[in-house]
Amino acid sequence: MNQLVEERVLKAANYIIKNNTTVRKTAKNFGVSKSTIHKDVTERLKNLNLSLYSRVKIIMEANKASRHIHGGQATKIKYMNYQN
Repeated sequence: MNQLVEERVLKAANYIIKNNTTVRKTAKNFGVSKSTIHKDVTERLKNLNLSLYSRVKIIMEANKASRHIHGGQATKIKYMNYQN
């Protein structure tokens, strides 16, 4: 793996852990696509640092479990704005 890619993977993983953030927000911060960050932290990170991968995986599973709530909140706000 390219050294720049490895560096990005580790930085992204640490960013997710430090800020308890989503793949989407991490991608925006690093200026890459969410697909890239997702591949970085689910595939590449596993081969680089297994303990870091385990910590990121916990955060990603929590984000996945709560995404339906966030989607519902966004829809509610959207329709409240239409009524005004």
